[in-house]
Amino acid sequence: MKERIKAGIVGGAGYTGGEAIRLLLNHPNAELVFVHSRSNAGNTLYSVHADLQGDTTLTFTDTLRNDVDVVFLCLGHGESKKFLVENPFPASVKIIDLSQDFRLGDALPDRSFVYGLPELNKDAIRKASNIANPGCFATAIELGLLPLAGAGLLGEVFTTGITGSTGAGQKLQDTTHFTWRVNNISAYKTLTHQHLKEINQSLKQLQPSYSAAINFVPWRGDFARGIFVSSTITSDKSLAELTKLYTDFYAGQPFTHVVEKSLDMKLVVNSNKCLIGLEKEGDKLVVHSAIDNLLKGASGQAVQNMNLMFGFEETAGLKLKSIGF
Repeated sequence: MKERIKAGIVGGAGYTGGEAIRLLLNHPNAELVFVHSRSNAGNTLYSVHADLQGDTTLTFTDTLRNDVDVVFLCLGHGESKKFLVENPFPASVKIIDLSQDFRLGDALPDRSFVYGLPELNKDAIRKASNIANPGCFATAIELGLLPLAGAGLLGEVFTTGITGSTGAGQKLQDTTHFTWRVNNISAYKTLTHQHLKEINQSLKQLQPSYSAAINFVPWRGDFARGIFVSSTITSDKSLAELTKLYTDFYAGQPFTHVVEKSLDMKLVVNSNKCLIGLEKEGDKLVVHSAIDNLLKGASGQAVQNMNLMFGFEETAGLKLKSIGF
């Protein structure tokens, strides 16, 4: 096992690319050796990510290096598969893709991908050469429901989740413009969100007979980062039984924790954690789950997967504190 690896990033100018840069620059077992961006080639990283001023003198490049151990693809959906076809890396280079291109089992002739949710597929991730990093909403919803699926207790789900504006990417759109987003909440992709397919795929991995609906209504929030999800299902189990079920399921998982008091999103923002809270009224169970969409929902989880793939401590480079106050 190497004690230190070389890493590259493709698509380093966006939000997830910026987070991956920050994490890898401070990772004890990784050296960031290139950040690819055609539109910013020659510019310093801090000219795009201003918070990196004083942290690095690296510049963006429009050329690729094959003498690396791992490449993070921080490209738009539909772009990663095309990029790998046009720019094949040696088989020795591991790929961690943050788009949705390979999450549903799609592969290339020379590369197959493991779905990179560590709380579900940790053993497979350790052996994998290529990872399809989960979606942000998918991560939050799946982590809230997997213990129920593992016990065969999952039925129809009604879930609502709210996400920060960084979830829409860096490119300005009408619904991400400050004057529209501030003091505003709106629903979008009601019952049709693209993450539903991967959520169903993961739940059926633990509960193969699962065929009920996941009724998901996503909301746009008037804040920059974070996701808060509330999922409601019918259950005849007591709150104490369900709390034990969740606590046992996530025992030994360094980033996913069950809390027994009110859950606040700010407790996970700027961290790689997922916090889960349970509430029960009659036969209705509400599962709250909260993550940072750019970290546990994207780049943080990607680095967590890298740690597992290379045999590093799972928490290496990810011992981050939430914003708290």
